[in-house]
Amino acid sequence: MSAREVKPAAKLEGKEAATFGAFVRKPGARRVAADVSGGEQAGVIEPVENLPDDAIEVGAVVDAYGLKGWVKVVPHANAGRGGDAMLAAKRWWLVKGADRKSARCVQSKVHSDTIVAHLAGCGDRDEALALRGHTVHVSRSDFPKLTDEDEFYWVDLIGLDVVNEAGVVLGQVADMIDNGAHSIMRIEYPATSKDGKPTTGERLIPFVGVYVKAVDQAAKKIVVDWDADY
Repeated sequence: MSAREVKPAAKLEGKEAATFGAFVRKPGARRVAADVSGGEQAGVIEPVENLPDDAIEVGAVVDAYGLKGWVKVVPHANAGRGGDAMLAAKRWWLVKGADRKSARCVQSKVHSDTIVAHLAGCGDRDEALALRGHTVHVSRSDFPKLTDEDEFYWVDLIGLDVVNEAGVVLGQVADMIDNGAHSIMRIEYPATSKDGKPTTGERLIPFVGVYVKAVDQAAKKIVVDWDADY
């Protein structure tokens, strides 16, 4: 199972897992986004007040690439996995503190362990360097469509209830972790500390088929083979 990768139940073993917001499979090594030329303010990186409601942070600009205004981005899901969302998206939102910008992505591709991209309105190296430190957000609606019923974006798993096969509620998915071999669900649940005060407990359940038996996004529920005492 793969929580494709920001991934459920039977295939993740033996597959590479991704980190936040992405999926398990890698895209083609030289996948290139469609050109986005023309259109209103196509050549402008413009300030905006708010991001779309479905905006997902997928990486961060770390440097300029070359001399013609390309930027180098480290994807949160490691190169070529969460990077799929950036490669597919024609519009990026860039955030650094209170600074928010909207930019059209003219071209993007995988470069080693990063994504490099040319944003309309970014014409030279100095302008690209000015974008360093900005996080990159894309709309969830721009994520590539998943074709396998056993693959899920991590972001779609966050907040789902987790219950075991006996019907015991184990908590909610608070985060997803990539340990290099497979994805792990970090589950939080209400608990009581030793001094009797309310606290938050944590469970870590590997996102592999031996433990994850069903993911029902409509019911917002994941069924696992996991004892409440683990």
